[in-house]
Amino acid sequence: MSRLALSVLLACLGGTAAAADSAPASKPVTPDKLLGGTSDTAQWLMYGGDYNNWRFSPLKDIDRSNAGKMQAVWMFQTGIPGQLEASPVVADGVMFLSAAYNNLWALDAATGKALWKYSHQLPGDIMICCGPANRGVAIAGNAVFMGTLDAHLVALDRKTGAVLWNIEMAKHSDGYSATSAPLIIDNLVIMGIAGGEYGARGFIDAYDVATGKLVWRRYTVPVAGEKGVETWEGDSWKTGGGPAWGTGVYDPASKTLFWATGNPSPDWNGDTREGDNLYTNSALALDAATGEMKWHFQYTPHDVWDYDATTGLFLLDVEKDGKKIKSLVQPNRNGFLYALDAATGKFLHGYKYVDQLNWAKGLDANGRPEVDPRYEPKAGGNPEYICPGNVGGQNGSYTAAYSPQTHLVYVPVVESCGKMEKQAAVFVNGQPFWGGGPGMMQAEEGLAYGHFSAYDPSTGERKWTWKDPYPMAGGTLSTAGGVVFTGSQTGHVMAFDDSNGKLLWKFQTGSAVRGQPITWKAGGRQFVAFGSGGGGIAVQIVGQPPLDTPGSTLVVFALPE
Repeated sequence: MSRLALSVLLACLGGTAAAADSAPASKPVTPDKLLGGTSDTAQWLMYGGDYNNWRFSPLKDIDRSNAGKMQAVWMFQTGIPGQLEASPVVADGVMFLSAAYNNLWALDAATGKALWKYSHQLPGDIMICCGPANRGVAIAGNAVFMGTLDAHLVALDRKTGAVLWNIEMAKHSDGYSATSAPLIIDNLVIMGIAGGEYGARGFIDAYDVATGKLVWRRYTVPVAGEKGVETWEGDSWKTGGGPAWGTGVYDPASKTLFWATGNPSPDWNGDTREGDNLYTNSALALDAATGEMKWHFQYTPHDVWDYDATTGLFLLDVEKDGKKIKSLVQPNRNGFLYALDAATGKFLHGYKYVDQLNWAKGLDANGRPEVDPRYEPKAGGNPEYICPGNVGGQNGSYTAAYSPQTHLVYVPVVESCGKMEKQAAVFVNGQPFWGGGPGMMQAEEGLAYGHFSAYDPSTGERKWTWKDPYPMAGGTLSTAGGVVFTGSQTGHVMAFDDSNGKLLWKFQTGSAVRGQPITWKAGGRQFVAFGSGGGGIAVQIVGQPPLDTPGSTLVVFALPE
């Protein structure tokens, strides 16, 4: 088939692929390969590196002694405006990189040369609350999978970019979109939906990898007759929100999928939805094969602060009363770092990880926040700053990392407060259903800042911190070389000593860093890749990035040869 004929065919299927040179020979990405995570250091096969979402690599060629010598070896300019938030994946010498507006490239991972490009054809009436970002793709077999801004899930041939299948998850005209990276478990591709800001009922879907057939759907808000609906006043569940726009984690031993959910709707006005509003702002433990719920834990009942719980989850061991317990750990957007028993959902402990927190006086023995009513949004704006602001201490668009060597969680933190405002809310299908807004932000008075800090998930102790004049909104990577990486809104990518926070190296990329760094080894050389390209409402609320240039770039580093 000619390239022209191929392009016409792909356009009919809902997207276009432009071929460059053929991709290197590839082998199917099997379930066993995915179970191996980053143990095969030539690959980075999924969003978080492995099913635990540690964002940790056993590579140690780059270490504390030589990280300062790192140099840029290639870069790829997407030419696409907007955030570059994605975590690339690497398999068999090919990198798959997605960018804003659902553009996807296959790149030679050694040189950055484009092998093919796919551009999803988006309708002119897409409705997205928080920027056109795409956070990454998943791979399985010989296919690569991407969610789209018009709420589709697309499967492409890894070799050519040809569309294998393209299914509609939900109607984008109802406010739905898909921005997160899918997760592959056996023969299923798992995908969460966005749209909570439009009152759209959230869900998590599982599709057959080969055919795109829906296998199961887990809604995040119950309907009449279902358990949990009693936590919604009247029929407010009908417009309850509860998006699921993060990426989950998976425990192969128990066959349990863990997924986090977002805010109820309307966001800032809870007057018409009295109650806890299950299962919003929660961690859900699901049977991976069926979607059946095993347990849930709600971090922020009756959320009126827009504290989505969609920040990164980790599966790791924490110590409690002298025992090691497999736990679900999360630096939640509400400012607390939580540890839950992964088998039961029982609250183990929670600690404040932000400097500024006043909306709750603390957490009770069951992990329920002790809310201070003075810091609930008021009509006309709260008289005092609410901390953290609606962006939270963390946000789902950038990630923390964990090192099994130091047993520390490394968190890029936003420090910002806001005078959130409650307003009347009228639901109109497909229109924003906010019931207020973030109000005046502390950033307007120059008081917002950020820090990159290391925490012990068993005690909550902050082991070290590095302060930045701007909120930290770049992803994180930890390595066995004792080096942890992140990026800043001043455009710098940085390497730190993971034991004490000493800055080892930095490089100016030219644009604010929002992407997730990854690392892999090829030809005897360790590479580290960072996405650079800022913007987006989440950062603009707390202060416009000092470097926000058109387009976005992936920059790849290594030690000198």
